[in-house]
Amino acid sequence: MKIHKEGRRIILIVVLTLVGVLLLIHFLIKPPVALLYILYSALLLIAVFTTFFFRVPARKVAVDDSKVISGADGVVVTIEEVVEKEYFRDKRVMVSVFMSVFNIHTNFIPVSGKLIYFRHHHGKHFFAWEPKASTQNEHTTLVIETENHGPILVRQVAGAFARRIVCNHTQGSVLKQGEELGIIKFGSRVDIYLPLSAKVYATLHQRVRGGQTVLAVF
Repeated sequence: MKIHKEGRRIILIVVLTLVGVLLLIHFLIKPPVALLYILYSALLLIAVFTTFFFRVPARKVAVDDSKVISGADGVVVTIEEVVEKEYFRDKRVMVSVFMSVFNIHTNFIPVSGKLIYFRHHHGKHFFAWEPKASTQNEHTTLVIETENHGPILVRQVAGAFARRIVCNHTQGSVLKQGEELGIIKFGSRVDIYLPLSAKVYATLHQRVRGGQTVLAVF
């Protein structure tokens, strides 16, 4: 397991800030020893949690053109037929995975193919589990043209606390299923829009693992 490059600067800032706070408390306030240990433990937990959040797990993926795998760790919060208005402008099956602050926020490529459409949209920051977050929150939209099953749309959606979405790829890139797509910082979701003919295996409230759990098959 490694630390995501997008998190290294944040971790350094957090650690330096915590060290500064500890020094101020220790030398200026001079609290009782027992309270100091409690503060040390609390600040250490904050540093560990921040590091834990930005970890990138090593996962082996068996590439399968017939399957759509989860783009994120988290919980399935939506499985429904919707009209996708940005690119397809027709009915699709949307499967959404919500990432809490306790999940890793590295995103994974759900299918292999060519990235034929990419847009970043500024927006609001509703809680990511709300249905309106998919279109009204800050998000990026990616359309991947698969070799045998047509295009699917992937949307990285920022949440109430997320303030930066990172995608590692640009329009025209060739993507491989299971590899890293990018990262969304601090609470967010990943939506996948599938053709109506796809058979969805995911269930509501199911816990899934990015790059491994099969959400649907073509």
